[in-house]
Amino acid sequence: MVTEPQTELAASGSARERLLDAAEALIYAGGIHATGVDAIVKQSGTARKSFYTHFESKDALVAAALARRDERWMNWFIAGTLRQGKSARKHLLGMFDVLREWFASEDFHGCAFLNAAGEIASADDPIRIVAREHKERLLAFVQTQCDEYAAESAMDTRRAARLSRQWLILLDGAIAVALVSGEADAALDARAAAEALLDIESASQSRKLAARNPGTSPRNRPPSRRTAT
Repeated sequence: MVTEPQTELAASGSARERLLDAAEALIYAGGIHATGVDAIVKQSGTARKSFYTHFESKDALVAAALARRDERWMNWFIAGTLRQGKSARKHLLGMFDVLREWFASEDFHGCAFLNAAGEIASADDPIRIVAREHKERLLAFVQTQCDEYAAESAMDTRRAARLSRQWLILLDGAIAVALVSGEADAALDARAAAEALLDIESASQSRKLAARNPGTSPRNRPPSRRTAT
């Protein structure tokens, strides 16, 4: 049997979640500055008092909503990426297929973290900090996949680190283009560019290995015994 204090705590927690849900939905669709506290409270179905019980300001609510979104979005993106195949190359390229699925959804309004950072000037603002931490988490995940790709292809670890930064730019670029153009296939264009980047890295690595081991280069291989046709 639930005691009265536990019932009150459950109700309080429910109000906080509803405020976070409302803030995330409204801000993602319309922006931070265009969304007032009254609109958030109204959509959440809570009392204005509940807002001030849980959050000291609208910015604090926005930061909390973004932090929660970061956790959910990263879990979705990681799971979707790892379903794309077994090799690191398939994971890296599959990231763009995961994004395309998102771009094609009706509620796609770009990257919530880039959107938020664009509205907040101060780099020390809690909202900007959450946005920056999200990109750091995304880069860290991409880095793990680039490290695995480096292990598969004998790529230098420094090149893998550079590749991960380039990959993040391709991901964010695809999101930005899809938002502005309304074209989900922006993900496929970014995927093609990403695949070309991997091919360039692979060719560069092959040339480097050939230079280190001249005996394996095409010039030093024995002539083919096949009869010319």
